[in-house]
Amino acid sequence: MKLTTSKGARALALVALAATVSACGLPRSGPNKREIYAGSVLNEGDAFIVSVNSRVTRATSVMPAYGFGAAFQSAGVVGSDLIAPGDVLAMTIFENVKDDPLLGNTGQRVSALEQVQVDGQGYIFVPYAGKIKAAGQTPDSLRQIITKKLDTQTPDPQITVVRAAGDGQTVTVSGAVTGQGVYPIERPTRTLTAMIAKSGGIAIEPAVALVRVTRGNQTGKVWLQDLYENPSLDIALRGGDEIVIERDQRAFTALGATGAQSLVPFESQTLSGIEAIAQVGGLNTSLADPTGVFVFRNEPAEIANTVLGRKDLRGDQRMVYVLDLTQPTGMFEARDFLIRDGDTVYVTEAPFTQWSKTINAITGTTTAATSLTTAAGG
Repeated sequence: MKLTTSKGARALALVALAATVSACGLPRSGPNKREIYAGSVLNEGDAFIVSVNSRVTRATSVMPAYGFGAAFQSAGVVGSDLIAPGDVLAMTIFENVKDDPLLGNTGQRVSALEQVQVDGQGYIFVPYAGKIKAAGQTPDSLRQIITKKLDTQTPDPQITVVRAAGDGQTVTVSGAVTGQGVYPIERPTRTLTAMIAKSGGIAIEPAVALVRVTRGNQTGKVWLQDLYENPSLDIALRGGDEIVIERDQRAFTALGATGAQSLVPFESQTLSGIEAIAQVGGLNTSLADPTGVFVFRNEPAEIANTVLGRKDLRGDQRMVYVLDLTQPTGMFEARDFLIRDGDTVYVTEAPFTQWSKTINAITGTTTAATSLTTAAGG
């Protein structure tokens, strides 16, 4: 009878100790499901808590829209021989006189002008022909103009005009490319993809590469993969264009009972709930509650109204989306639900976890006390 009483007393003492240890606040990775649901609007909180299903997935599947405006797409390819300010021209003039040529020395019928610079206003200077507007002309049309001006001074001059490598029509390529620099628009590099290839190609993963083009006060941006897959996005370039290759800056935060807790960059254009969990090492099998995967997000009013079937919400709304991976279609819903920039993916701990921590704390405390007693008695 005394033995039974002693066992009962020890059990009561154990329960009391467990309650005491639990009340002291054991370490944990964040709020539990009950505490999250306590913040629901239904409980006079300030967040809408919504279970994810196919309707919710469709309503929230919104991704950044990138592309080039009409001004970019309607621009035709620049003529490869069109002269522009900054170009360098080479001219050769043949004169049909032997004794007293206009440009050369006596007996010199051929005169070469190898470095004729087109100035900032688009003009060049040719001896005896004077100042000529070269910008906007092709080499052939410029040849005809110079011939006409010299024809009255030397009989039947024969002239050739060659444009150098298009130094006046250049673009700047920078960012995550192999060879940053200023490149001329030449016949092989008159389009965006050709110019990227000319610069040596990109230096980051194609899946996270964005291509930004600035022309004057207009800017367009596309995914590199979309550029390669959609020929209509391969816009024609113009002198002065600035091309920047940059890494996608979107990221989400992973917290709770996951393999890692950190700020996680996107690794692709679209990222599903399942992929986000996989990126951080999956659920912690010794801690995680697969019924409690939460996505915290500030949702625009338009989407929030659609999700909740309302029309009265104004401004961004705090939304908490719940993924239950134990449901028959839970894995499919998590696979289809898209994570967005700035989301917080939080996995709660399983209910038994705190109890296990409590037992471990009690066991550790008891073991320590026994060791102290033994040492004192020794």
